[in-house]
Amino acid sequence: MLFLFSSYFFFSISSSVSSSCKLWKQFHLNGLHKAGDVNLGGLFEVHYTSVFPEWKFTSEPRQPTCTGFDTQGFRHAMSMVFAVDEINKNSNLLPNVTLGYSLYDNCGALVIGFRAALVLASGQEEQFLLQENCFGTTPVLGIVGDSYSTFSIASSNVLGLFRLPMVSHFATCSCLSNRQRFPSFFRTIPSDAFQVRAMIQILKHFGWTWVGLLVSDDDYGLNVARSFQSDLAKSGAGCLAYTEILPWGNDTAERSRIVNVMKKSTARVVMVFAHEIHIYRLMEEVVTQKVTGLQWMASEAWTSVDVLQTPEFMPYLAGTLGIAIRRGEMTGFKDFLLRIQPDQYHNYYGNSIFWEDVFQCRFAPPPVGWVETGGALCSGQEDLNKVDSELFDVSNLRPEYNVYKAVYALAHALDDMLQCVPGRGPFSGHSCASLQSLEPWQLVYYLDRVDFTTPFGDQVLFDENGDALPIYDVMNWLWLPDGTTKIQNVGEVKESVKGEELTLYEDNIFWNSDSKQPPQSICSESCPPGTRVARKKGQPVCCFDCVPCSEGKISNSTDSMDCTSCPEDFWSNSQRDQCVPKKTEFLSYHEPLGICLTTASLLGTSICTIVVGIFTYHRSTPMVRANNSELSFLLLVSLKLCFLCSLLFIGQPKLWTCQLRHAVFGISFVLCVSCILVKTMVVLAVFKASKPGGGASLKWFGAVQQRGTVMVLTSVQGAICTSWIVSASPAPHKNTQYYNDRIVYECVVGSTIGFAVLLGYISILAIISFLLAFLARNLPDNFNEAKLITFSMLIFCAVWVAFVPAYVNSPGKYADAVEVFAILASSFGLLVALFGPKCYIILLRPERNTKKAIMGRATSKT
Repeated sequence: MLFLFSSYFFFSISSSVSSSCKLWKQFHLNGLHKAGDVNLGGLFEVHYTSVFPEWKFTSEPRQPTCTGFDTQGFRHAMSMVFAVDEINKNSNLLPNVTLGYSLYDNCGALVIGFRAALVLASGQEEQFLLQENCFGTTPVLGIVGDSYSTFSIASSNVLGLFRLPMVSHFATCSCLSNRQRFPSFFRTIPSDAFQVRAMIQILKHFGWTWVGLLVSDDDYGLNVARSFQSDLAKSGAGCLAYTEILPWGNDTAERSRIVNVMKKSTARVVMVFAHEIHIYRLMEEVVTQKVTGLQWMASEAWTSVDVLQTPEFMPYLAGTLGIAIRRGEMTGFKDFLLRIQPDQYHNYYGNSIFWEDVFQCRFAPPPVGWVETGGALCSGQEDLNKVDSELFDVSNLRPEYNVYKAVYALAHALDDMLQCVPGRGPFSGHSCASLQSLEPWQLVYYLDRVDFTTPFGDQVLFDENGDALPIYDVMNWLWLPDGTTKIQNVGEVKESVKGEELTLYEDNIFWNSDSKQPPQSICSESCPPGTRVARKKGQPVCCFDCVPCSEGKISNSTDSMDCTSCPEDFWSNSQRDQCVPKKTEFLSYHEPLGICLTTASLLGTSICTIVVGIFTYHRSTPMVRANNSELSFLLLVSLKLCFLCSLLFIGQPKLWTCQLRHAVFGISFVLCVSCILVKTMVVLAVFKASKPGGGASLKWFGAVQQRGTVMVLTSVQGAICTSWIVSASPAPHKNTQYYNDRIVYECVVGSTIGFAVLLGYISILAIISFLLAFLARNLPDNFNEAKLITFSMLIFCAVWVAFVPAYVNSPGKYADAVEVFAILASSFGLLVALFGPKCYIILLRPERNTKKAIMGRATSKT
């Protein structure tokens, strides 16, 4: 369609003998005009709808009828007129140059707006001379507008071919930032790309992660939808519960379906990027279905629209948050509006329509039946100071301020161009542009580099994409107790080197709820520390379950995606939100088991001391003398060492305790068993000597030989222990294999062979002692200890045979406890079996502790 219109308008009839072009037809458009040395164009929505007559196959184009006077749109147009008049009065800006303008009404229709853009580009002259192959100055050097993104896209696609600059005050589609497609498009309003990021900042601030999105069915809405979905996913700020496209027409069924989706959704926040006509029709359906409890988020297109702030809509829209175009001030603008006259600028259309709307009258000739039904005729002398119209409310100038900046941007660019010094210009051969031969692309060059400050204090410049410095005000719809409404500024969001900076004055925000607090809008409750997010299959990332971290893992932040494993020496606490040092485990003196074993060890040591005392006190008695007192005392000392060495297995393992425990244990028991072995051999030698011819055997078992044998046997164990410690020393070790949540301190043997040789050597000596004692068990009791040694060795061997499997299968400190128990059990067995009967006779049966008693019994048996 656009191609047809452009072809229809631009194609001309030219003769081979004539150097002129002629328009086929002219468009009849509604507008305001004022001639000047340089003219600027403007496209505004003075009417928000239009009616086209039925199509007829004739050469005449259809002439639409514009209806629905838009007061705000008219004020936008008057903002351009005001800015042009102000510039013409300014002697410092464009001196000796008068600006003119041609403003057209797009009537809220793309086809009309596109026609108006073509008229501004080529003019309405029916015939004009060709100069230099049709090159020449256009009727206007720049255009302010259009209001809609779709209209701006359509116009810029054509105007960009001729590099005619177009500065929009309201078109926000991010697609217009494409410099290759729209090389001469500029705007004084931030693009939707920044608007979307600004909205996401507000969502993140309030923690709204589950929102609905409604967009208009045009370039503005569809581009926003794509951009919003993409940026929301990248930022991780939330998810869309639904995305719906609002229809342009009066499709009641579709709007009812959309409202029903909103009603059923769990999302409490609804973001709307659409025009006021879409919101108005949508709210009618919202009121019908009574959908309350929603937090509305408004785009700049409808944040400041007064038509929605009605007693019918405010119960639903009160508390709306939105972003609005930066507010500005235009000094003298209200007085300028109050001076409007219906015949001003010799143009009936523009001001007369406004006059009729304000005073509810009609200029002659009025519509048929107007006067008959009581309608008044306009005289043109009505007083604007006596009417209350939205037009004169200049306290909240936002789009108007953008129009003002757009006109000034074109004026400053033109002023910079005219100040060019010949020979120093930016164009070919350092030339400058002139008003007589000005090309639109030359003005684009200066517009790219424009940089000025408005009287309100705002800096105006354009980036490489033609976009203005991005900044928005954050607005809030306040519903006052008296039923009136107010749109208040509660913050701002702007671009900075750090990204988007959001400033909010939360204490001033009005929330439309009983709690007067921001609502919650989430799909799933946040996962607290100690849990992780588990996605629900087939649902957006914002819908999830919270799964507790497994043992040994933590999450110390909200909504963690994964649980982190604790370091080796740490473990998760019960809440799984922090790592704490693992509990250490070893056989301690402070726990019941350690206390019992320590007590038993000290008890055994004490008993040995008491026995030594008894034997020392009664050393001259036959019982002590007959039982090899020297070996008996050495045996008691070794047993005391056996009892005491068990204490090295209790307490936190250290290097010296790990090295000593098995060495002292091995040497002590070898010393003990060696004494028993020598005693057994002495008993056998004595009885062998008592037989005829057996006296020679005693010479091998004198006191020196006995001590020497014990020392040699013990030295072998000492050598084994020394080799073991030197080659592969036992050392303390933190074992984490037994338990996940505890560290077991233990002594690793270093060399299993060394430990096995140590135990094996003790076992060999014990077995030899047991066998020799077993062979001498039937000798007279009064003269030998063979039976007692046999019984003691039986206990000793049984304990250590049972020790091996118990030790291997006991984890951590219980392995040490088993070894200590084996040491104590075997030591007590030897002590009781060898010295119990002797002490009994010495202390309780002294009548049997005589030489006669011992010798007598022996004689009778002999």
